[in-house]
Amino acid sequence: MNDTITIKRINTVDILPLRRDLLYPGQSLESVRLEHDDHALHFGVFESGQLVSVGSLFLNQDHAQFRKLATAAEKQGKGYGTMLIKQMQQQCIQAGVPLLWCHARKTAESFYTRLGFKRAGAYFEKNNIIYCRMEIPVQQQPQKQFTVIPAIDIIDGKCVRLTQGDYAQQKVYNEHPLEVAKAFEDIGVQRLHLVDLDGAKKGAVVNWKVLEAIAGKTGLVIDFGGGIKTTKDLEIVFESGAALATIGSIAVKDPELFFSWVKEYGPDKIFLGADVKEEKIAVGGWLETTALSIFDFLEQHTARGVRHIFCTDIAKDGLLQGPSIDLYKKILDRFPAIDFVASGGVSNLQDVIDLQEIGCSGAIIGKAIYEGKISMDELKQLIKK
Repeated sequence: MNDTITIKRINTVDILPLRRDLLYPGQSLESVRLEHDDHALHFGVFESGQLVSVGSLFLNQDHAQFRKLATAAEKQGKGYGTMLIKQMQQQCIQAGVPLLWCHARKTAESFYTRLGFKRAGAYFEKNNIIYCRMEIPVQQQPQKQFTVIPAIDIIDGKCVRLTQGDYAQQKVYNEHPLEVAKAFEDIGVQRLHLVDLDGAKKGAVVNWKVLEAIAGKTGLVIDFGGGIKTTKDLEIVFESGAALATIGSIAVKDPELFFSWVKEYGPDKIFLGADVKEEKIAVGGWLETTALSIFDFLEQHTARGVRHIFCTDIAKDGLLQGPSIDLYKKILDRFPAIDFVASGGVSNLQDVIDLQEIGCSGAIIGKAIYEGKISMDELKQLIKK
């Protein structure tokens, strides 16, 4: 059974026992408390619910220092320290802080060097231990380019749309998805979001032949989602011509398998599908809502290198009543460095503009096109912007 790994903010009192046991064995908890601990951001890595690694970040206007990185002895070598440092780098990006640094033991200098840190200044001694200052610039994110991405949802090989993810509320718009894809390409569309709704419901890729036909007869960059539950499913998707794969349920139910795919194919090939209902993650073709919040879900995955997110608010999907601007803004305020594509509820051009203005990297548009709320001419103009 795979261990579930999560990383999240914790309180000062939660961090002290592990800090004491690893760095100051035998001392009291109060004696290992730092002067400004109550103003720091503390993070913990949890393995199957057990706190196994901790670190503290102290933010200033022009720099940030992390201190007291500690991992349980039996859990060392699993990359948890690296996860914490990456999480702290994300916090620096969010805060606009340009430099992250620490005082590292000389024996750990090579570890930080592998992560891109460089030694600044001379070695120094404290309590008979040799230290050095290690620094890394925090690369601020360039302005995001915005991409308009039409969607084709497939049931029984046909182009359909559901309402709020309800399979009983489906409408067929075209029996030949390839015709729809070619029409999009003819007006300048470059990206296509292709969803195998049969696959999402069944738990295995079903409509791979539709993917193969569109990939073989258009030049569209296709991201494919729905039913990717095994490595074989993922291989079928890429062999059938998808450039990208969107994965949701497995990222929740078997995160270590998901992360193995990210490692094998690279973070630019694997997109995290975050389907949300009342800020909770939904899986299995939206048929099952979990207790996992969207914020904990994203924190867990971005800490391990996931960069690209497709997010759908199920309550908005297919209703043509506007996207969940407030929810998406909350997400982007907390995770400003992610490549965030919004889906669900787009009903007109202004909705697309609003999504761009809050910092989304793109918008998926489906029913608004098929119902004529956004014409092909208007879509063409959006793409040219």
